[in-house]
Amino acid sequence: MTVRRFQVEGIVQGVGFRPFVYRTASALGLAGWVANVNGHVEGEVAGPSRTIDEFAVRLRTDAPALARVRHVRLTAGPPRPAYGAGFRVRHSVPTAPAATSREIPPDAAICDACLAELHDPGDRRHRYPFINCTDCGPRATIIEDLPYDRVRTTMRGFPLCPQCAAEYADPADRRFHAEPVACPRCGPRLAWEELRGEEALRAAVKAVEGGGIVALKGIGGFQLVCDAGDPAAVAELRRRKNRPTKPFAVMVRDLDTAARLARIGAAEERALTSPERPVVLLGRPRRHGADPLAPEVHPGLTRVGLFLPTTGLHHLLLDELARPLVVTSGNRADEPIAVDDAEARRSLTGVADGFLTHDRPIRSRYDDSVVQFAGRTRITVRRARGLAPAPLPLAVDEPVAGAGAQLKHTFTLAADGRAHLGPHTGDLADLTTHEAFLGSYEHLKHLTGIEPTVLAHDLHPGYLSTQWAQEQPLRRIPVQHHHAHVAACAAEHGMQGPFLGVAYDGLGLGDDGTMWGGDILVADLRGYRRVGRFATAPLPGGDAAVRRPYRTALGQLFGGETLGSPHPYAWLIRPFTDRLDPAEVATVRAMVARGVNCPRASSAGRLFDTVAALLGLCDRAGYEGEAAVLLEAAAGDEHAAALAHRVVRAQGLWVYDSAPTLADLLTRRLDGEPVERLAAAFHLTLGIVTAELVARAVAEGAPHTVCLGGGCFVNRRLLTEVKRRLHAQGLRVLVGGEVPVGDGGISYGQAAVAAARLAGEE
Repeated sequence: MTVRRFQVEGIVQGVGFRPFVYRTASALGLAGWVANVNGHVEGEVAGPSRTIDEFAVRLRTDAPALARVRHVRLTAGPPRPAYGAGFRVRHSVPTAPAATSREIPPDAAICDACLAELHDPGDRRHRYPFINCTDCGPRATIIEDLPYDRVRTTMRGFPLCPQCAAEYADPADRRFHAEPVACPRCGPRLAWEELRGEEALRAAVKAVEGGGIVALKGIGGFQLVCDAGDPAAVAELRRRKNRPTKPFAVMVRDLDTAARLARIGAAEERALTSPERPVVLLGRPRRHGADPLAPEVHPGLTRVGLFLPTTGLHHLLLDELARPLVVTSGNRADEPIAVDDAEARRSLTGVADGFLTHDRPIRSRYDDSVVQFAGRTRITVRRARGLAPAPLPLAVDEPVAGAGAQLKHTFTLAADGRAHLGPHTGDLADLTTHEAFLGSYEHLKHLTGIEPTVLAHDLHPGYLSTQWAQEQPLRRIPVQHHHAHVAACAAEHGMQGPFLGVAYDGLGLGDDGTMWGGDILVADLRGYRRVGRFATAPLPGGDAAVRRPYRTALGQLFGGETLGSPHPYAWLIRPFTDRLDPAEVATVRAMVARGVNCPRASSAGRLFDTVAALLGLCDRAGYEGEAAVLLEAAAGDEHAAALAHRVVRAQGLWVYDSAPTLADLLTRRLDGEPVERLAAAFHLTLGIVTAELVARAVAEGAPHTVCLGGGCFVNRRLLTEVKRRLHAQGLRVLVGGEVPVGDGGISYGQAAVAAARLAGEE
């Protein structure tokens, strides 16, 4: 007989790994034990050497679906093990801090087995909203500490009844050591004012049926729910939530319902039905009859975010209502989602008509994740519930952290070859959002065991993330915003050597003190050299221009960079300026002429804003990026000839001169060319310009691998056009898949840069 100690690292707690180890060892006739230790699984096995080898192989190959096995280590065990025949699961015992960082399992949507029980009148969990097993249910949102046991989760206040305790202790049961296990006798209960259980659910159903708005306590925070087919209800939700135009996500009962509302390919179907259950952005077919979704759900857009139910409670609600539901974050505009009852009643009173809550506390707030696809390319728009905080690969040894940006904020903790990208927080300008970030950061540090010694942050001194970083007693590494964007893409794909980065986004402070946003960089993870850019233009009013695209357009028309010839706008701009307030036009003209509060920016995102305003699609944006979203929607599937464009050499860089493009756009519009065709022409033109900028850089010796980063590449049409043209040049093109391409991926890029610079010091 051979005795071996084993240790398994990865996402191996909260995913049914100990029961799996028990069954595997028992099937092979091995004796021993298994336990959760810190964030890992450890144990001993005794038996024939070949059988132990087979056991070690199966730990990797046959692991539960939600597990991610990173390392399996076998070492010599004690010569005389302190156990007899058979195998058992030991109680976990907290120990000293782990030698390596720990991995936290994300929440998982209800599995098919639990869903069948939910709908089975003969099952004791029939219609129990909090049904779960080792293959599904809350994880990251309820974990308070590791090792992962019920007493260290928010389920510790729900002692198991005899039946649940028997399942929990039965190795043959799929709820064997399922820590959130519960039933109607011993688990959490729904509440609606003084009503409980089914009566509470019926009250919420009645409220939605009557056109009301319900605040629902979900798995990672409160959600606001209303009938997606009721225009008045959706419009009222917009008014109360102060969200005038940003599209709402819609939850549907099943895949068949989703297919009636949107075009779904194989990749989209896999995402919709995955345990992560993200919101998936989907194109809508042209309808010839009544639309089951109110126009107010996604005003002016041809795409909608759909997702399937994540919990038993969502299924019950959809079963009763039998209609698509708006299910959106339980917050007012720019605030974090509420996670406890008192917080929800403070922030959502006046927004919701009623509160469907329960008594299981939420430890960590997680909004819904959002993804989309451009062909077979997956784009993560928001990484949150179901995806975070699962680790991502990153070449890092010394513990580092990335502080993130200002908008779409995330943070990253990294050590031991992996990075934990924290959940989406939002806009740090809001005090409560900033406080939510601080709480989430400290909690994830505690869970992962990562205590960073180095903190990477953005260059912009006005970002609250930068200001927070500068207050920390750690070594700090500043990272330029757009370098972080393309570094995030490169690091996700394991790139260490030089690459060519294309960074298109709204605004980021450049190392020359100006605002960037349309940049071509020759880079590696440690540094970069700017080789191309967009022409600059003033932003009248600074950040205020972001919410007023007409100001961005006026800045381009009155003060865009001249690159060899005067602007040909004079006789073209009257139709645009005539529909604006003359006093506002005069004010902006004077600001630009005098250079008062008009920082210059070379930004692709702001050029999208300009074109959207010139075409009459968006003068005032209700949310960041709205103008670009409307411009992409207008382009649709239209085909058009490219607009005029020019790439010139200026100050040692290749520069896209946007003046000919805008002049041609205005001319063709005056000639009566449809807005939709001009929107398509602009996208095509940016694809051509990008390919030319990259070709000029490659001709001067730049690498043949191109990393795309920045929020502009959430635009499917732009991404597809750029990739197609770069591939035609024989270049390798990479784009982030798991890491958000927008500012939600900045912190990961910052951590990657910091890790590479530290490695270069050795």
